Amino acid sequence: MQIFERLESNVRGYCRSFPVVFDKARNAEQFDETGRRYIDFFAGAGVLNFGHNNEAMKNAMVEYINNDGVTHSLDMYTMAKRQFLENFEAIILKPRKLEYKVQFTGPTGTNSVEAALKLARKVTGRRSIVSFTDGFHGMTLGSLACTGNKLFRDAAGVSLNDVVRLPFDGYPGANPDSLETLRFQLNDPSSGLAPPAAFLVETIQAEGGVNLARKEWLLALQDLARKHESLLIVDDIQVGCGRTGTYFSFEDIGLEPDLVCLAKGIGGFGTPLAVLLIKPEYDVWSPGEHTGTFRGQNLSFVAGTVALQYFKNKKFLDSITKKGKIMEDRLAGIVKLYWQSPCLRDDCYCPHNKKNNGVSHRGKGMIHGLCLGHGKTAAAIVQESFKNGLLIASCGPEGKVLKLIPPLTIEDDTLREGLDILENAVKKVVSG
Repeated sequence: MQIFERLESNVRGYCRSFPVVFDKARNAEQFDETGRRYIDFFAGAGVLNFGHNNEAMKNAMVEYINNDGVTHSLDMYTMAKRQFLENFEAIILKPRKLEYKVQFTGPTGTNSVEAALKLARKVTGRRSIVSFTDGFHGMTLGSLACTGNKLFRDAAGVSLNDVVRLPFDGYPGANPDSLETLRFQLNDPSSGLAPPAAFLVETIQAEGGVNLARKEWLLALQDLARKHESLLIVDDIQVGCGRTGTYFSFEDIGLEPDLVCLAKGIGGFGTPLAVLLIKPEYDVWSPGEHTGTFRGQNLSFVAGTVALQYFKNKKFLDSITKKGKIMEDRLAGIVKLYWQSPCLRDDCYCPHNKKNNGVSHRGKGMIHGLCLGHGKTAAAIVQESFKNGLLIASCGPEGKVLKLIPPLTIEDDTLREGLDILENAVKKVVSG
């Protein structure tokens, strides 16, 4: 690994938790250069919803390349893009009675968020954005301004302005009426607070610690946005594309976002693709007003079209719900077995389990978090899991939440094997 340490920047992060050289991968398994197998509960931070080297996607991409298909096209028309759009409309939008225009932004999630922020400001003529504590939206400056993490924000080197940050649902001190103060301020012409251009929210804060917002809170937020003619932006980058057991994380809640940010899993194979969905009345861009070199990711269109076929019927989504229940039950058992008393952190933020003061589990579909009350505990479990063949990462404040996001296509036996490794790691660290 000397070449990486000698030439690659100090900024590298995940490789420090998993210090091996990976060589091959298939579905929910990776293999290092010695041939050792690892079960993947990380899945490229949610990119690999359909597993490593998905056979159907791989075959479609190889065939496309062998037929000299266009690989890069900016925003020009291609057959691959047409097929993706036709399938996205037929399989995803129409059955859900959703009307959105589709904007292909730069190829990563932060590009989709940047486009959403810029468009919301253009539509409303306003500058400020409301975002939420523990939210994560990307590393480019507009997205970073809306992100809560101090480490990331401090690296910006410039002021990050025009953002009002509110407590996310369940944040300490927040309650079902946590939007009441803002509601009062926006109704008071002497408060000094003007209506924002948009509210930017994740229904589930993935990087923020797998924090789930309640339906009631999200609907109240939508009502507030509607009343003050602000746009509602849902960042579905990590928890969209089937991760929660529905294609969009919000579709069983009753939300009707004005703008939806998608990336990660939408490219199917792991090739980059990001999309901004726009209600037609807000598609006020002038031609070329928001651009980018890598909007025409045709290999991603090819793989993404194959990925969409998983959602033609309920069978795949039902399998996600089933596997999610396996994960939920197992994590509940782990908490019950190894934490009979509260953790020692009086200041621990664990919004959905006050009783156990920090040690809890929460999740939906196939994204789950195990909050351990302390980053050192989580880091030790990550390392113990890795030693025994499981890739899992931590997230949230101080890295104290283990985030489980295996491929949606993981086999039941492999899922249970990974959970066994996790439980054994927890047992060893806690008993130690």
